[in-house]
Amino acid sequence: MPKDFGVGASTKRREDVRFLTGNGQYTDDMNVHGQAHVHFVRSEVANGVLKSVDTSAAAAMAGVVRVFTGADFEGVGGLPCGWQITDRHGEPMKEPAHPVLAQGKVRHVGDPIAAVVAETAAQARDAAEAVSCEIEEQPAVTDMKAALGGGALVHDEIGSNLCYDWGFVEENREAVEEAIRGAHHVTTLELTNNRLIPNAMEPRVAIGDYNPSTDESTLYTTSQNPHVIRLLMGAFVLGLPEHKLRVVAPDVGGGFGSKIFHYAEEALCTFAARQLKRAVKWTASRSESFITDAHGRDHVTKIELALDKDGNFLAIRTETCANMGAYLSTFSTSVPTWLHGTLMAGNYKTPLIYVNVKAVFTNTVPVDAYRGAGRPEATFQLERVIDKAARELNMNPIELRRRNFIGADEFPYSTPVAVQYDTGNYQATMDKLVDIADIDGFSGRAESSAARGKLRGLGVNCYIEACGIAPSNLVGQLGARAGLYESATVRVNATGSVTVMTGSHSHGQGHETTFPQVVADMLGIEEGQVNIQHGDTANTPMGMGTYGSRSIAVGGAAMVRATEKIISKAKKIAAHLLEAPEGDIEFKDGSFAVAGTDKSVAWGDVCLAAYVPHNYPLEELEPGLEETAFYDPANFTFPAGAYACEVEVDPETGKVDICSFAAADDFGNVINPMIVDGQVHGGIAQGIGQALLEHATYDDNGQLLAGSYMDYAMPRADDVPSLVVDHSCQTPCTHNPLGVKGCGEAGAIGSPPAVVNAVIDALERGGHSVGHIDMPVSPSRVWAAING
Repeated sequence: MPKDFGVGASTKRREDVRFLTGNGQYTDDMNVHGQAHVHFVRSEVANGVLKSVDTSAAAAMAGVVRVFTGADFEGVGGLPCGWQITDRHGEPMKEPAHPVLAQGKVRHVGDPIAAVVAETAAQARDAAEAVSCEIEEQPAVTDMKAALGGGALVHDEIGSNLCYDWGFVEENREAVEEAIRGAHHVTTLELTNNRLIPNAMEPRVAIGDYNPSTDESTLYTTSQNPHVIRLLMGAFVLGLPEHKLRVVAPDVGGGFGSKIFHYAEEALCTFAARQLKRAVKWTASRSESFITDAHGRDHVTKIELALDKDGNFLAIRTETCANMGAYLSTFSTSVPTWLHGTLMAGNYKTPLIYVNVKAVFTNTVPVDAYRGAGRPEATFQLERVIDKAARELNMNPIELRRRNFIGADEFPYSTPVAVQYDTGNYQATMDKLVDIADIDGFSGRAESSAARGKLRGLGVNCYIEACGIAPSNLVGQLGARAGLYESATVRVNATGSVTVMTGSHSHGQGHETTFPQVVADMLGIEEGQVNIQHGDTANTPMGMGTYGSRSIAVGGAAMVRATEKIISKAKKIAAHLLEAPEGDIEFKDGSFAVAGTDKSVAWGDVCLAAYVPHNYPLEELEPGLEETAFYDPANFTFPAGAYACEVEVDPETGKVDICSFAAADDFGNVINPMIVDGQVHGGIAQGIGQALLEHATYDDNGQLLAGSYMDYAMPRADDVPSLVVDHSCQTPCTHNPLGVKGCGEAGAIGSPPAVVNAVIDALERGGHSVGHIDMPVSPSRVWAAING
């Protein structure tokens, strides 16, 4: 029977009441008394020397308060990169400066040159038109191979466009070469993981405020991790001590990774507010978002899979060019390396793996983490080459995967790419997929499609994800410039209600529902008695925020640890009230009892005693009931699953219709099944968008051709079929107290290869030997593949 409350119950999302009734408070809903507005002057060319910026005409226009340029930021720090990569030769990556406003050169269309502050947004926008920029345009480079081949430089001072040349595991390189050379069969595939634009529902917004009487700055912003923004901007950009800088991220309308990073607009608004001693507000237009929000993916890869005569995997080798864009965004350098290379084993026991990644600067918008961040790129290349190998060897693609799965009895399993999976059962998730996708009935459905002149295909794939990047001491050795713990403060009020202050941030995940389920379950109280506070550095403990499917596995674990401390202290108070030894006190269903007796005291009575300590062991315990915990995981968590997609292809037009999609996931223990379903649904929809529709393309001059929704196709309701999702195959995580694994990115990781595998299968069954089609698998690309 489904649970009605607590952990495991599909409790309705409490935050949806305010969202659905229009009572959410997003950053653009906020206005500070006396605020001015800012509009940015941005480069219209992709590469050029900035000869001069004339602001005199703009400064003289009505309502203009001040115009800022790069000259105002001389001596001010640039935007930092949060992860240093060491290349395969032991050298640190190239890390060119990333100024808040352009200084001396512009490097991509949208690069901010000046910021006009005026009394109204309209006045700022009008005055920005009057700023005159003299730019000596230079050839742009947008293709990664061309960027590595000489010619135009993005950053002249580093002498090339190569950020780093990373090899992992370098000690395996020769052994992998030998295994490939001697293998019975080698499948080779070259593919592109297409560049994507995040397109969160809410554009980015920043409001900088300043209180001259206390010398305190406040930034209101659309962020997934306000504490990290405070640390980066305060310490590295503006040089402000943290106790003088507050960052607030209220309701945030989606992020998908793009709101993790520290952006120039946040620094500018905070800086300008201090200079002008008044609040300054900026709200991005959708067109600005296309050319300023960090993009995602954009990898070009060659992958080789070596197999023996029985279809056992022997070795994998990949060579990838990863686009960094014009500057290093906050966590950009970690995405194609540690978040990608460490997942190249997938669900399989391949003994030898070598991953080479060349990170490349181009005259394009910076690229950083986007839902899945490195894991979708690894999964796509691995699952596509496995499908291709199955076809070349005339093997069933499901059987080839099963033959190479890590066995359920082989965990914990150490991969050749330096991670250890703690639990999993890949045969079980595949069994579940075969059932819920009705794979045995596919041939009948294919015949029905053929009768209507359509080609039907079935695509299957598996994935594994690493969530909750950790532990901090390890990732520090790998180049991370921040800790990766999470925090929680649990404050019990005198009447027994609870306030939980968390460093995790909610921007669609349902934290205000699931976190109370965890705490209420532990305390034996109603979920409605637990309130969650997040998003304000002034009243939450230092935390790393929300990304990488870490919230429940890391943030939830911190809450458990803090609540355990609460229970421990409450038992001491109860023991005093019951005049019994602490060791005899049992706590269950919100009541403290003396073991073996009928003596008990209720949760509320203990809480009241903590704050009205008349009958209280003051000589042993301080009053109050509030505890804080910081949780730093011992390892990643490793959710995994198997996905199946069926498509129909119209051979006359190349149009692809997704007929059905099924997902069998292992997320460990599940806190709220309904919310998990929604997370998987959303991820699959995004993955379908990447597979069939979305593509951020540039021309040779560095102009973004897909700069609006007229040219950038987002998935719509009729692109996504009814989804069958299941997460009943549960192998709990062994190293966090909840046994959870994370679910927010799984759908976006597992769906693109399932869709592409299905399209290739449909064409192959129809007699068209195509091998591979790059994403997005658009009608024109499919039609071209069919017609040679």
